[in-house]
Amino acid sequence: MSHTVLPRTPLPRTGSAPAPRGRIGAGFSPVPHRYHLYLRVACPHSLRITDTLTELGLADAITATVLGTDPRGAEYTALRLAYEATGHHFDGTLTVPALVDTWSGRVVSDHTPDILDDLRFLATHPAFRTSA
Repeated sequence: MSHTVLPRTPLPRTGSAPAPRGRIGAGFSPVPHRYHLYLRVACPHSLRITDTLTELGLADAITATVLGTDPRGAEYTALRLAYEATGHHFDGTLTVPALVDTWSGRVVSDHTPDILDDLRFLATHPAFRTSA
């Protein structure tokens, strides 16, 4: 399993929830300050993402929110809106880590191996080397 399941708020069901499995460089441009991560303190996958973000020197180019314990908090609402932007009336489970494209407001991916690969790709991209 590559993510931590968070509490969900039910919405009217309009179809199955799509799995957000986009990739940076394939539909999402590698632009500094475009992406945001949603993480959770007790999640080992979030810790891997955080460590990789720091090791690759991307902490200044990609922002992150660590979700609190209250599922009614503003950060959960923002993550829910990103999932809903990904799939109309998304009724699936919110999961972290989640990589969000701030330009479109959509979740790019919530699959840890893909997020790690995308971070490695960004670290080698010229736009990110010059922005640090």
